[in-house]
Amino acid sequence: MLLAVAGCTADPASDDGKRATTTGTRTTTSYPFTLKNCGTDVTYKAAPQKVVTLNQTAAEILIHLGAGDRIAGSGYEIEKPPAAIAAQYGKIPLLSAPGQEIKHEKLLEAQPDFVYGSFASMFTAEQSGDRKQLHDLGVPTYLTEFDCSFHKSVAGADFDMLYEEYRRLGKIMNVPAAGEKLATEQQAVVQKALGTVKKRDTPLKVMWFYSTYEGTPWAAGPGGLPQHISELVGVENIFADAKTKWAEVSWDEVAARNPDVIILADLTRGEPNDTAKEKIALLKKDPLTSKLAAVKGDRFISIPGSHMDPSYGSASVVPALVDGLNRLG
Repeated sequence: MLLAVAGCTADPASDDGKRATTTGTRTTTSYPFTLKNCGTDVTYKAAPQKVVTLNQTAAEILIHLGAGDRIAGSGYEIEKPPAAIAAQYGKIPLLSAPGQEIKHEKLLEAQPDFVYGSFASMFTAEQSGDRKQLHDLGVPTYLTEFDCSFHKSVAGADFDMLYEEYRRLGKIMNVPAAGEKLATEQQAVVQKALGTVKKRDTPLKVMWFYSTYEGTPWAAGPGGLPQHISELVGVENIFADAKTKWAEVSWDEVAARNPDVIILADLTRGEPNDTAKEKIALLKKDPLTSKLAAVKGDRFISIPGSHMDPSYGSASVVPALVDGLNRLG
């Protein structure tokens, strides 16, 4: 991938042999070029001008890359956008109701020349259209490598994969220097936080409590950013042995594994037990979990739920978690 930054004089080759061109302090992408994304070769013939992002966090990433004005529509809005980008985000037409996915017909009405999404479940015929279907229509796509297959654990899932996504999107959008800059900035956030980790002789056991569905808890398993962050900060994810990166578990399992700390996804979708406050109330009410030392001792750390999936906000999970763990002692 292109690793050039503004101001350099080299002309580095990209992963497909094409080269970026540098004029003064401005680096640009040479088109066409092809990327292998989630096992599919995708050719990008020109810089996209009418992008549809299938979910809010995808739109936020493009805004941070300076390409927000090229988003023709977005969907799956699940929370208020951060204040820093609220004005830009507010200008983007929503192609679905809050918390809902964009339907294929609505996506085509926007006449996109590029579709970017963070979840495999959205690139289906029942939702926004599968990727082959869109490629056959001449619309290139990009799906985050963290979710090539719905909920499947991803080997090697880590922040480097997210930084590479910024670089790839920067190249696709003809702002490669912005992609590199964003990757560098977020890497610095993570590394600074890791420098404040308090070492422990015995790792704390944590549960990443994401949501409930019909009363059943869902927690982070292996092969996602929560597992990677757990390893970075030196804690033990109690469901690291699950079969999927987001696993359906049980209250009996939670009680048996007895986490020292419970990391709560603070969600604002409007679903039952979405917010951190609702999750705490649920844990204190449940006959099993109410007896856990973590629950009785209010050993909770709240994290925005959208940040647990790959997004611009994911890097901020590390300092929030480290601060919370240090505070709990």
